[in-house]
Amino acid sequence: MNVAIVGLRGIPGILGGVETHCEEVMPRIASANPDMAVQVIGRTPYVSQDMRYKDVSVSSVYAPGGKHSEAIVATFLSILKAARGGCDVLHIHAIGPALLAPVARLFGLRVLVTHHGEDYQRAKWNHLAKGALHIGEWLGVHFAHKVIAVSPSLKRRLHDRFPQHANRIVYIPNGMSALPHDVASDRVVLDEFGLRKRGFILVAARLVPEKGIDYLIAAHRESGTTMPLVIAGAAMHGSTYSNDLKNQAGPNVIFTGNLPRTRLAALYGNAALFVLPSYHEGLPIAALEALSLGAPVLLSNIAANTDIGLPDKHYFPVGDTEVLAERLSATSFDDLQIASWDGASRFDWDHIAGRIAEIYRELR
Repeated sequence: MNVAIVGLRGIPGILGGVETHCEEVMPRIASANPDMAVQVIGRTPYVSQDMRYKDVSVSSVYAPGGKHSEAIVATFLSILKAARGGCDVLHIHAIGPALLAPVARLFGLRVLVTHHGEDYQRAKWNHLAKGALHIGEWLGVHFAHKVIAVSPSLKRRLHDRFPQHANRIVYIPNGMSALPHDVASDRVVLDEFGLRKRGFILVAARLVPEKGIDYLIAAHRESGTTMPLVIAGAAMHGSTYSNDLKNQAGPNVIFTGNLPRTRLAALYGNAALFVLPSYHEGLPIAALEALSLGAPVLLSNIAANTDIGLPDKHYFPVGDTEVLAERLSATSFDDLQIASWDGASRFDWDHIAGRIAEIYRELR
C-alpha cells in the first residue's frame, strides 16, 4: 500500500505545526505498518535531496518563492508525482493545498485531508488569498473521502458549515512530543542566551501577527517584571512584522530565532512560564510540548487553546494587554503548573498515528 503525504514544506526539522505533526506521525505509521510505503513529498529548498527518515521516504518538488504561489504549485506537482508513483492514498495537509483535492480525485486517488486550522483567519493573507482558502476548505470537505479536524471545536464548526458531509469529518488531535533534554545540554542552551533556570518567560511561535507577540511584548513591558521575555521563532516569507517586533522590544526581550526542537526543549523545561497569546491556532503543538516538559502555561482563551482542557486559571482574554500584564507581574507562577492532567493519554502520538493508519486502510 502506497501513501503519499503532500501540502507540507518537508521533514525533518522544518519550522511549522504541519511539519512537526508529520515528523511525529509518519515515521510511527511506517514503523508500525510494514506493508505501508509512506512517502512525504516536500518542497525545495526545504528538502534539498531525496532521503529516508525513520522508514519514511522523503523527496521534494519545485516550489516558487512567493508566499501566494509556493504551496499551490508544489502541491500540484506533488500530486502529479504521487499519481505517477502508484499512490493508493493521498494525504493532503491544510486547506490551502486542499484546493487541489478535485485534481487528486481526477487521477483516481483516494484522498484524505487534514484540516489544521482556519488559515483564512491569518493576518498575513489579503482578501483574495483568504477567499482562496475558504474555497480550499470547501473543496477539501466536498472532494476528500475523509477529513481530519485537529481540534474538537474545529470539528464542530465544520459540522455546522457542512452538515451534509458531517459523516466524513473526524477529530484526531495533534500530540505531545517527548522532547529529550538533560541538565548538561540544558545548561549549554541557557548559557548561550544568558538565562537562568525558572528565570524567564517563554513564547515559542512563528513571528507572524496572528501569534499576538506584539501585545505580549507590550504586556511584558507594562508588567514591570524583571524576568526576560524569550521569543523562540523565526519570521516567515521575509515579513516586516518581525522587524517591527524587534523595534518594539526593549533590552529585556531576547529573540533566539528558529531553534531545533532538541534545543527548544531546554527552554520549555526551564522556563518560569510559557505563554501563547495567539489570535489563531489549529491545536497548538508548542503548548502541548511545553506542558509535556512541565512548564507552567498561560494561553489566550481562543477555542483551539481551550480545547486542550486546562483549568480556567491557565487562560486570559485574547488580545487583552492589561490583563496579560497583570498576570505576568506575578512574583511566582507556581500556581500555573499542572499537577494532574490527562494530556499524556489524550495527545499521544502513537495513538494518533494508529488512528490515521486505520483511515488509510479504510480508504484503500
